[in-house]
Amino acid sequence: MTGAGISTESGIPDYRSEKVGLYARTDRRPIQHGDFVRSAPVRQRYWARNFVGWPQFSSHQPNPAHWALSNWERLGKLHWLVTQNVDALHTKAGSQRLTELHGCMHRVLCLDCGEQTPRGALQERFQVLNPTWSAEAHGLAPDGDVFLTEEEVQSFQVPSCSRCGGPLKPDVVFFGDTVKPDKVDFVHKRVNEADSLLVVGSSLQVYSGYRFILTAREKKLPIAILNIGPTRSDDLASLKLDSRCGELLPLIDPR
Repeated sequence: MTGAGISTESGIPDYRSEKVGLYARTDRRPIQHGDFVRSAPVRQRYWARNFVGWPQFSSHQPNPAHWALSNWERLGKLHWLVTQNVDALHTKAGSQRLTELHGCMHRVLCLDCGEQTPRGALQERFQVLNPTWSAEAHGLAPDGDVFLTEEEVQSFQVPSCSRCGGPLKPDVVFFGDTVKPDKVDFVHKRVNEADSLLVVGSSLQVYSGYRFILTAREKKLPIAILNIGPTRSDDLASLKLDSRCGELLPLIDPR
């Protein structure tokens, strides 16, 4: 199971890293699901910021940690990979036995009809609707968001679903939303099939990931954690390593 800490070495910041995470450096907080669904101005602000941040966010590439896990899968040594990240870096590295627990920023969902479209196609629609609009980005967030002024946001035009006209949302679980029960059940089954659980780059502060640690503990599976700084499950781990993911994982010989 991987978290934001595996992607920081690809240039994507995280929220919780000691002293350098977004929570430590700024008073910015991620968008809340209820606010996004209820408020057109909130959606406008979100999409304006996301439009500016998308070229940089979508260009990030896997680092040696992503490639190591993909290689373990190819060698038959990794039964299943669960990521809490929404950056598609595991997919870019070739991982296939993969569950994106919180969805993926590279897909867009209509809140009314459920139609899924690629995020890249939406970028083109934004450009058509906003040919003269420009804004200066002030720092990238872990979900591809950037920080803009209210003045910059107010003139931004947001397209609606091309099929039904409904509001569009990235296909990710925002804070305050929950992971679908069938996806949770699926991951529980994969944990039950495993003989151990490795956590890479997660503080496990969010319950959506922490619950699988509890399942592993119930099964008496050995748990190993690779993360810089303390995690919620250090006391449950058979092995805890404080190291950069991209430096340590490639050193492990899975054969």
